[in-house]
Amino acid sequence: MMLVLSGLIILAALLGAPLFIVILAAAMLGFYSADIPLEVISIELYRLVNTPLLVALPLFTFSGYLLAESNTSARLVKITQVFLGWLPSGLAIVAFVTCAFFTAFTGASGVTIVALGALLYPALVQAGYGEKFSLGLVTTSGSLGLLLAPSVPLILYGVIVQQMDMDNPFQLGELFIAGVLPALLMIVLLTLYTLWATRHQDIFHGRFSRTEAVEALSDAKWEIPLPFIVLGGIYSGYFAVSEAAAVTALYVLIVEVVLNREVPVKALARIIRESTVMVGGILLILGVALAFTNFLIDQEIPQYLFAWIQTWVTGKVTFLILLNIILLVLGAILDIFSALVIMIPLIVPIAMGYGIDPIHLGIIFLANMQIGYFTPPVGMNLFIASYRFDRTITELYVATLPFMLVLLIALLLITYVPEISLVLLDR
Repeated sequence: MMLVLSGLIILAALLGAPLFIVILAAAMLGFYSADIPLEVISIELYRLVNTPLLVALPLFTFSGYLLAESNTSARLVKITQVFLGWLPSGLAIVAFVTCAFFTAFTGASGVTIVALGALLYPALVQAGYGEKFSLGLVTTSGSLGLLLAPSVPLILYGVIVQQMDMDNPFQLGELFIAGVLPALLMIVLLTLYTLWATRHQDIFHGRFSRTEAVEALSDAKWEIPLPFIVLGGIYSGYFAVSEAAAVTALYVLIVEVVLNREVPVKALARIIRESTVMVGGILLILGVALAFTNFLIDQEIPQYLFAWIQTWVTGKVTFLILLNIILLVLGAILDIFSALVIMIPLIVPIAMGYGIDPIHLGIIFLANMQIGYFTPPVGMNLFIASYRFDRTITELYVATLPFMLVLLIALLLITYVPEISLVLLDR
């Protein structure tokens, strides 16, 4: 009977049943087979809802949706172009920095490509960059920023790990700090590759203009304080993460609706609904996934997996190689939120068995997911960029491949040099 029910769950998953239904069915079947009352699932959902840190998710998501609806993207491009555009390959650096900042707040790289692509792609081509190079640059940059606060996937990883009652807990602020240098490393390596790849091309470089700088600062006067409010408040200890999320949401709401008047009041209901639906889907999957995680822990499945893996993988380095391969594949076929709630409960105990710090593991995980967004054959950014720029998917494969190789080098450094993630922390 159990084999038949397990087969039906697998069949439902293959036929495209919603992910939360598949995970919930697996959890119910597991608890039933272990003679554990199914009420524990509702208890797990209540425990999740009662987590104070979880308040940050809907508030930061709402802020990101508001920013995406406004002309913030255009102002970001303008201000970064004024201050960075005069550098060698300055416009490429503008693309990297702007996309990273925008993705950190919106948490969705597809939104970044849609919002910034119309501005950056034609500007890059006009400046002298090749069309294929520009296409690959914009598509790749769409996922930069997942390692930077207040990225929703970064917060979600922290929530999941903290719900697992580990012996080596960490604060979410530590995770935010840990992502800074790895994200900077990726931007620097992409910039160096751009300088090398365009060394024989006649690329237009802008000139710094004090007048344009003053104008750009004036236009973005309300957006400039935002990262200082969020990050400064968290890192100084003045705000808890949930409090910083509330302040951010209120600040963005006032700026975009009242001061800039770029988001009409009548659009707020739609924006709230869209952001809430997204967060609701994440929380529903997360709740049933944590219930299933409890079953796995009760049955000591991670310990069995660790013992089995140890028979084939004897060292930490070999495990990390295997982990990167698995995560790159998952990143190409699953959205980042599904990958987080499914894999983190299984991976974290095993990784800690090999002596891997959970903060370092989180940075490795999200760095893999970031690359998975444009990993062939089904990386989400490839299809979004194909639709946005009216190019075939094979053109996107070719265009993004060099950038992917550069980021894979960054991934190797992040994976095997944990100090890149942990040097700023006292761990």
